[in-house]
Amino acid sequence: MDAEEVNERPWEGRPSDGRSVCVAGLGVSGRAAARVLAARGDRVTLVDARDGEEQRGHAAELEALGVTVRLGDGESLPADAGLVVTSPGWRPDAPLLAAAAAAGVEIIGEVELAWRLRPEGAAPWLAITGTDGKTTVVRMLACMLTAAGHKALAVGNVGTPIVEAVSQPYDVLAVELSSYQLHWSSSLAPYAATVLNVAPDHLDWHGSMDAYVGAKAKIFTPGCVAVYNADDDTSSALAERAGGVSRRIGFTLRVPRPGELGVVEELLVDRAFTDDPASQAAELAALGDVRPFAPHNVANALAAAGLARAFGVPPEAVREGLRAFVPDPHRIQHVADVAGVSYVNDSKATQPHAAAASLAAYDSVVWIAGGLLKGLDVDDLVRSCAARLRGAVLMGRDRHRLAEALARHAPDVPVVDVPDTDTGAMDRVVAHASGLARPGDTVLLAPVGASFDMFANYPARGDAFIAAVERLSRDAR
Repeated sequence: MDAEEVNERPWEGRPSDGRSVCVAGLGVSGRAAARVLAARGDRVTLVDARDGEEQRGHAAELEALGVTVRLGDGESLPADAGLVVTSPGWRPDAPLLAAAAAAGVEIIGEVELAWRLRPEGAAPWLAITGTDGKTTVVRMLACMLTAAGHKALAVGNVGTPIVEAVSQPYDVLAVELSSYQLHWSSSLAPYAATVLNVAPDHLDWHGSMDAYVGAKAKIFTPGCVAVYNADDDTSSALAERAGGVSRRIGFTLRVPRPGELGVVEELLVDRAFTDDPASQAAELAALGDVRPFAPHNVANALAAAGLARAFGVPPEAVREGLRAFVPDPHRIQHVADVAGVSYVNDSKATQPHAAAASLAAYDSVVWIAGGLLKGLDVDDLVRSCAARLRGAVLMGRDRHRLAEALARHAPDVPVVDVPDTDTGAMDRVVAHASGLARPGDTVLLAPVGASFDMFANYPARGDAFIAAVERLSRDAR
């Protein structure tokens, strides 16, 4: 592109100081984008439809930095806006974004902004997307990189906003990317990237499964090392179709072929980044180093290891990183053992693919499920886990759909319906689950649905489950 083209399309590349930028959304990423752009000298207007006490507090902080904040109006595009930086939650058909598109104003997300603003010599990105497991993998990867002596940071949907991290002196960034963030990105070029898995999710935002998959596909860019899940058909297909990638590296829960990472007996091994992959395998870690242990979490560890090895991390640092990794709460989190029954909190399992992975980790389960199913089908999930179910306790707005699926595919499994939505509802749910369980069983909160019908968010739901189990444990003593 020559100088004239740059002047004609000033927002292709790094935004120009002094330009007018509209930031859509007063969330964490929107506030970070506004701060960074204002510090560069851009004229920033931030808009948000909300106008509560919390929003006014954030607005005051930004206004002190020279940002114009417009609360209570998330629909009107500022007349002089030359670029819109949107928060991930804003749908493409939101009135302000639709107006920007109709006016030919470029729309990007905070991640794309961060990529364009990174300084010369900035840290390379190791990027992770997928329907499930992103946060776990990005944190595992950061531990492996740190164990290898790199100054590394996990960013994206976790920790420091990426638009603020890119200017810091890190050696490498482990970047979690959602389908929303990828949708609004156009020039990202990570050093290595992975699609962990793909299953229906966020279809109300994207409009179709094809659009959702298309957003995920944008992570594999020319020149990157494409790390794909050889056990997931869509992940494999996306890597195969990706043009110009430097290498394609698979990971699998089976014995790996040359060019893959996988499992041999009780070990995680690498047959991709060795001197002779056809005949050599590097031992990376033991299965016991993966915490919490579950098949899908082994896959997470292998994905993180694939990205780390692509960046030159030695096998011993992969092992040390896994041992140092501290799992986030609400992800197959063991809470307590009460009367020989294990209680596990996987409140983060908010759609069928995640719940299926969680259920597959246990042989005999009393399943606590329900919430907002977001239009997703649950028949395949119930059919696949029916043989594992000792019983089910259902709660939340869409529990009737789970009850119908259980009646079709697991008619002999006892089901308890809990219609309550008050603050004591989880205690009754856990009490019913305890009554169905037998020694050796697992009572598993893997809700399938979102939490907003009963709780502020999935951590609040998980916390309610933990508190109820703790009370049950005290009563049992």
